Amino acid sequence: MQARLLGTVVILALATPLQAQTEQAPARDTVVVIATAPIGAELDPDRIAANVQSATGDEIRRDGALDLADFMKRNMGSVFVNDAQNNPLQPDVQYRGFVGSPLLGLPQGLAVYQDGVRINEPFGDTVNWALIPESAIETAYLMPGSNPLFGLNALGGAISIRTRNGLTSPGTRAEALAGSSGRVSLQADAGGATSERFNYFLTGSYFEEDGWRDYSPTQAKQFFANLGTGTGRTTVNATITYVDTDLVGNGAAPVDLLDESRRAIFTRPDQTRNELTLVNITASTRYSDALGLTGNVYIRGSDVDTLNGDDSDFDECTGTPGFICQDEGSGEELVFDGSGDPIAADDSVEGATVNRTSTDQTSAGMTLQAGWTANLLGRDNQLTIGVAHDSSDVGFTSSTELGSLDATRLAVPGGAFVGESFTRLDASTGNTGLYLTNTLALATDVSLTLSARFNRTRVELKDRLGEELNGDHTFRRLNPAAGLTAGINDAMTFYAGYSESNRAPSPVELTCADEDDPCRLPNAFVADPPLEQVVARTIETGVRGVWQEGAWHVGVFRTSNDDDILFISAGSLTNEGYFDNVGRTRRDGVELNISGNAGPRWSWFANYTYIDATFRSAFAVQSPNNPAAVDGEITVEPGDRLPLVPDQLFKLGVRFAPIPSIGLGANVLGSSGQYYRGDEGNLVEPIDGYAILNLRGELRVNASTELFLTVDNVLDTDYETFGVFGEAEDVLGDDFDDPRFLGPGAPRAAWVGIRTAF
Repeated sequence: MQARLLGTVVILALATPLQAQTEQAPARDTVVVIATAPIGAELDPDRIAANVQSATGDEIRRDGALDLADFMKRNMGSVFVNDAQNNPLQPDVQYRGFVGSPLLGLPQGLAVYQDGVRINEPFGDTVNWALIPESAIETAYLMPGSNPLFGLNALGGAISIRTRNGLTSPGTRAEALAGSSGRVSLQADAGGATSERFNYFLTGSYFEEDGWRDYSPTQAKQFFANLGTGTGRTTVNATITYVDTDLVGNGAAPVDLLDESRRAIFTRPDQTRNELTLVNITASTRYSDALGLTGNVYIRGSDVDTLNGDDSDFDECTGTPGFICQDEGSGEELVFDGSGDPIAADDSVEGATVNRTSTDQTSAGMTLQAGWTANLLGRDNQLTIGVAHDSSDVGFTSSTELGSLDATRLAVPGGAFVGESFTRLDASTGNTGLYLTNTLALATDVSLTLSARFNRTRVELKDRLGEELNGDHTFRRLNPAAGLTAGINDAMTFYAGYSESNRAPSPVELTCADEDDPCRLPNAFVADPPLEQVVARTIETGVRGVWQEGAWHVGVFRTSNDDDILFISAGSLTNEGYFDNVGRTRRDGVELNISGNAGPRWSWFANYTYIDATFRSAFAVQSPNNPAAVDGEITVEPGDRLPLVPDQLFKLGVRFAPIPSIGLGANVLGSSGQYYRGDEGNLVEPIDGYAILNLRGELRVNASTELFLTVDNVLDTDYETFGVFGEAEDVLGDDFDDPRFLGPGAPRAAWVGIRTAF
């Protein structure tokens, strides 16, 4: 499919990002540029009615972060990572209690864009962080709240990434790194201009490691190219992104097993292979100093293949010996293969399941946006209006093969496939958005911004093995937003805002929404009772300012979700359940950010966030492995906290340069405890909080070469960032009867590298 996509480049034309450039420096900086600004029009930073954070590619590199997700975890306020997979390239990134994750089954609440292309996957709105080429990032912006201008999924926030080009990143650079867990990383890029009208930027990277957990290797290859031309008032850029990854993340393990070895895994493998090709053409033109037009067209292909070796709930029948049965609660049921024959019992088909999926996704879309800057009623005014449309075709297949576990708990295929597990599903989605935003200067230091976006989403499902999964769903929503900023004095600004956004149920949610027939993600689906779209409403206010040596911010926010969609645990396995609207949820929070310099040698920042993430509706759910469940069911009451969301986050960073050629840095990441997935009623003691220390050092050898050292978790602290309930006895024996499964944090690790410019 990737070759076919590359062949379609010739049909692409005009373009620009849906989200115009949005900048605010992270807590360590002071420069801010507004989001959704018209071409050529930068708003005063004091007119942004939100606490925007940003990072440049150079900052990400200097920090020693593995990628954008890792940088946000270390440095940005209100960001937390659940290492559910224990793979460094597969994090569940949380912002204000909303998640952007590569894993199906999580309530995705962040929208992510690369040069105006929405890169949430169409099948489940998931975010594959490994498919974002880190070495291509010019600037990344983290926008808070339910900003409607960012379209679907921007319930809690949005991330907009602007990539490098030959004009902003001239020269040639290379970097190499090696160290713990067999990690090797290579990067190189080159950019420049061959004439006044043509510029180029090329970058590639290679990453591999054995993984700190047993049997957990990872490999990733990334390539990015940007070719640009400009003729006076008009610029055109064509970018190509290609990524190929092979990721093994064996996930949570029973607490009793982790007591024996923090590196141990439960069953294996848990492998995900991604291949991505994205071609995007953007263009902008100015008709006058007041009027500009931008747009883009793109085509994106993403192939995702998974191979999961799990324990099994298929055993030899007691009532019909010699054959395989499944316990359905009401009694045993014979299991039939794809031909309709009962599967004979044998050691080779008992003890494990080998689950395979293949998801082929092709998306194409365009955006056209006009920006107008002029006086309105004698006041400065900036208006942006635009239209965006994208469509996707998805082909999904899955199967479950019975097998056995070897001495290393590797699931060995046994050759017998469960007939009812075969899924062949085609899905198509279409999203259309009409949006506008206008910022009016009411006075010299007072600005009002009004925005709105109308979204229409259609999801069509076609079952290729029958009619059970067929469906046709259309969702519509008009989302408004308003923001006010007012300068209190030259060094202090007050802001307040209200915004709404929506998320339409994804194809994977619509096909796994029956509590009477739970799915084992991501490989089994059932008929689709309709789900309601999620609507988020955010109110936030705060005060920010600058002082002689830095900047500070204090803010509060509340985001309420109506008809929130969650994956409800059900059945005997850790990844079995169904999607359902659970009513209202709410995230209330307080954010404190401060940064500064102490002379020319010291710089520092501190971020603190308190998040009260709670259910606001009562409901009962199945959670059979929860030790506090009654008849396999738990009750959730208003005020119970959402699982896996810590209520307190703290980050502190310090950088010291004793002499110009040496830089030393340290940061501390702290988190309070969190409840297990499957404990929506908060009935079990939560996962412990933690604090870890990371160190960083650089030595400049000469004007073009630098050596660097990164040490993570310097004190080798044992900690966990993820938890779920499951059954371990059938695999490990009766001594392993604790149902808690934990995702352990990585131990102490160190890497050394060299960076040079030519």
